[in-house]
Amino acid sequence: MLTSNPWPRRLLRCAIAAFVLLLLVLAATWFWLRQSLPILEGALETGALQKPVSIERDAQGIPFIHADTRTDSAFALGFLHAQERFFQMDLLRRNSAGELSELVGEAALAHDREIRLHQFRKRAERNVAAMPKDQRQVLLQYTAGVNVGLAELGAAPWEYALLQTAPREWVPADSLLTIFSMYMTLQSNSGNFERRDNALAQLLPDDLYHFFVPKGGIWDAPLIGGARGPLSLPRTHIAALVEDGEPMAYEPMESEDMIFGSNNWVVGGALTEHGAAIVADDMHLAITVPNIWYRAGWNVPGTDFEMRGATLPGGPIIVAGSNGKVAWGFTNTTADWGDLIPLELSEDGAQYRTPEGWRPFETVEESLAVKGAPAEVLQVRKTIWGPVIGEDHTGTPLAYRWVAHDIRGANMNLLLMETAGTTRAAMDLAPQLGIPHQNFVLGDSQGNIGWTVAGPIPRRVGLEGNRSVSWADGTAYWDGYLSLEEQPHIYNPPSHRIWTANSRTMDGEYLRVMGDGGYALGARQQQIRDALFAKEQFTEQDLLDLQLDDRAVFLERWQQHLAGLLKDNAAYADVLEQVENWGARASADSVGYRIVRNFRLRFIDLAMAPVLTYMKRHDEDFKFGRVNRQVEYPAWEMLANEPAHLLNPEYESWRDLKFAALDLTLEKMAEDGLPLSEQTWGVQNAAKIQHPLGRAVSAVNWFTAMPADPLPGDSHMPRFQSATNGASERLVVAPGHEELGIFHMATGQSAHPLSPFFGNGHQDWVEGNATSFTEKETAYTLMLK
Repeated sequence: MLTSNPWPRRLLRCAIAAFVLLLLVLAATWFWLRQSLPILEGALETGALQKPVSIERDAQGIPFIHADTRTDSAFALGFLHAQERFFQMDLLRRNSAGELSELVGEAALAHDREIRLHQFRKRAERNVAAMPKDQRQVLLQYTAGVNVGLAELGAAPWEYALLQTAPREWVPADSLLTIFSMYMTLQSNSGNFERRDNALAQLLPDDLYHFFVPKGGIWDAPLIGGARGPLSLPRTHIAALVEDGEPMAYEPMESEDMIFGSNNWVVGGALTEHGAAIVADDMHLAITVPNIWYRAGWNVPGTDFEMRGATLPGGPIIVAGSNGKVAWGFTNTTADWGDLIPLELSEDGAQYRTPEGWRPFETVEESLAVKGAPAEVLQVRKTIWGPVIGEDHTGTPLAYRWVAHDIRGANMNLLLMETAGTTRAAMDLAPQLGIPHQNFVLGDSQGNIGWTVAGPIPRRVGLEGNRSVSWADGTAYWDGYLSLEEQPHIYNPPSHRIWTANSRTMDGEYLRVMGDGGYALGARQQQIRDALFAKEQFTEQDLLDLQLDDRAVFLERWQQHLAGLLKDNAAYADVLEQVENWGARASADSVGYRIVRNFRLRFIDLAMAPVLTYMKRHDEDFKFGRVNRQVEYPAWEMLANEPAHLLNPEYESWRDLKFAALDLTLEKMAEDGLPLSEQTWGVQNAAKIQHPLGRAVSAVNWFTAMPADPLPGDSHMPRFQSATNGASERLVVAPGHEELGIFHMATGQSAHPLSPFFGNGHQDWVEGNATSFTEKETAYTLMLK
């Protein structure tokens, strides 16, 4: 007798059960996530305010705070930061305190060991105690607002459930730790540029050092001074660097293409229709979920100033923006704000020599808490100049004298910008600002513009900061900090234009006091300068267009050279077609652009390999890192003029080396499995904007990552863009005309994936659409009582 097969029915029931289970899991996850959503509307008793504070948000989540006292508006901002961004704040404070292992376990232990040498938490506590009373009150109320905001969430931010831990409350020192985190992003916590540059200068033959590690060239576009002259060819044969039978070290050179930098510029009122200066600023940093900045605005009680711009979650301050009368922006100076000091040791190594004689090291213990493991005790050796942070290539211990270690290095003085009514008054605040040293570019409602260095500048005596020298005999030291009168500055230049992009801005005495911390190649800065001088009148849209300029000016000569190399070579006919039709832009749909820019990098790798091989023989861990930021100059000299004595001895001719670089480029591009015609720049430069936890738990990316958009732009042009780094914000604003201003962020205001503000603004950032600097019509009102 025939019977029906029961398996299809069972499979169907299993499939239905699995589907229902999946729905239940998704529903449970949705309800769980909803518990930690921020409060958007209504009224909330806080018990901490002098008078009620109103928070009005527009549809994009941009708040404007109305308060009767500055401490109350600080409370409200702290409340907002905690509700929308607390986990980000927690990472920032732990990052600089060397406390990440307590949250994520042993994976962060190496980082914590390195950072705890600086004892930033103790320094932050010291700096808070030294603050003026009014600033400390603002910080205390901000802290209170953070903790109320955290407590008012229905559940801890969702990240803590994944990490199976609970958040700890905010304390005032944590806000300064967020500033120290920015120091770690924008400056080296171990003097790496100086250490590597010193090693190259001491180990390479002198002529090869000056050729391969130049200090500038034709791409420079400083505000004061000019471009540097051409390189002189060295006499030393490069083959002399490589021993017989020694394997050549072929590694990516981490060229200046990996320097992410920032842009800012300002045009004076003489060049604008409304007569006010217009400031443009785009800070290039890691692009993550959430965005590093949080947009906000507030009234300054008792005045007619209104603040708007980018805040850093963790502090009660507008970092870049406008107060209605002055607008400002920052780019990293990449100048020299710390010195490595080789120590002279006693025979037993227990003492070091000082101008007052031999002195024992001060040793303190730091306890590193590690999630899921016993705490580790770290021994920190300290000198009168700073902590011992490592050794140079000879094994000599190095102490680090760094501005970040001093009381003046981190403070809340950026609050003073809230009532600065003119460019000149704002510039006068620059030496008092306790932040990582920035190109401070400003403009006011009357059309005045200026540039200076924001941050205290050390007065070096008996040393040039780019070379590590002993301070033991007292002839080399820091004699305090420069006065306001000594501070580098430019005010109302005749051209009515100021521009910076992490490259050298100064010459002469100003350059001497700033030093060289690894200036970026000047190509991006030069392209900005030339575009500013190509017009005589500017609108806000004009400056946004310049921010989005992806013309490949820097690579034009490389493209022409590569096209000439491929002429009449039938084996590369399809490659030549793409190179010739590259479009002269870092366009997402250009195959030729991708070929040209990657050919250049592989050429540098192959041409510089003998130098890297030589350095690794003396220091096996040597990497060029940031030290070869000017490598374009020797690279182009070798490409264009083919000096025989500088040819990598593993190649018979420069032609062979060039084709080897091209073949490596094409092989790497082909790894995607796409035909050449589809191997576009956008395939390589697709956005990878993810939550920090997405690196460890891929499922997090399912509900937090931004789309993998193919992105235009690249390193040596105003529209800097990589898959993971780019314009963390773009702003264009004229003080007094904020309604005409423009603001972009790569991700939305909130870190919560169910928030209506989670991804708002991302598409405008990708496409470059002009979006408002000011908040729009109120969509949500929250009253804090």
